[in-house]
Parts: sequence; C-alpha cells; structure tokens
Amino acid sequence: MPATSPATPKRPRPRPPPTSRPSVVANVLKWTLLALVTSAALSRALTETWLWGYEGRWSNERKIRDALFPPTPLVLSEAQLALHDGSQPDKYPLYLAVDGDVYDISDGGMRNYGPGKPYSVFAGRDAIRAFATGCFESHLTHDLRGLTRAQLDTVKHWKRFYANH
Repeated sequence: MPATSPATPKRPRPRPPPTSRPSVVANVLKWTLLALVTSAALSRALTETWLWGYEGRWSNERKIRDALFPPTPLVLSEAQLALHDGSQPDKYPLYLAVDGDVYDISDGGMRNYGPGKPYSVFAGRDAIRAFATGCFESHLTHDLRGLTRAQLDTVKHWKRFYANH
C-alpha cells in the first residue's frame, strides 16, 4: 500500500503588487528633458555650440558666472589701465573705464575698441567726457566738470549700457 502523505492545502499564489504608472506630468518632464539633452548634444556635434549658434546675453558663460557670482570691482591706476588698450591681447584683456568703473570688453570688443578700430580711443582709459560730448580728440578724460544736465544723462546711459552688456 502506498504511503499517503497528509494533504497540504494549496495556498493561493501571491499576486504581484500592482504596477504604478508614472503620471502624465512625469512623462512630459521626462520627454522634455530628453528632447533638450538630445538637442544640445546634436547642436554641440553639428555647430560646436550648445545652442545652435545662438549668442545671446545668457548663453555667454562669463555673463552667467558674473550674474551668479558678481566679480569684485577692478581698481587700477591710470598706468595699469593703459596696459589694457588691446595692443597686447594675449597678455592683457581689453578694458574700458566709464566714470571710474572698469569693464572687461574682451569678448567681442576688439572689433570696435581694438587698435585702429573706430572706438580704440576709449580702450585702456576712462574717457567718459568724450562719451558725453562726442568729442574724441580733446575730451578724452574722466573729468565731468562743466557738463550739462543732458550730457550727464548721457553719462548715466553709458554706465547702464556697459553694466548690462
């Protein structure tokens, strides 16, 4: 007679936990991020830029860095500032001073402020009076005495311009 074993009750097989599907928002974010990364990678491969050749204010790495971590103001003597006139771009960056504030205009500035260019008289010096009067010969100085209200407003305009560009 065969041995019988006690009958073991069959336990129901445990169900796998229900799979949760990502929300619509998560899917949209995932695909948007994938599209942006793919676009940037293709742009870098094809145009050697991250933004398909776009060169705006916020695509400039230096501008972004300066917005996040404002640089300390440059304090230079007139002799030190004069070295930054564009004549030695490998050694000294191109600087321009506007009413005592010094700006680095090396990025793209050589085409207008470099040696022999239309505004080269402004590079490496503070010639704010010439900005206000338009006289590029005898008014290449930082002295603002005797300027009219309209000319002083022009000075404010140029200070804002260089601070924002």
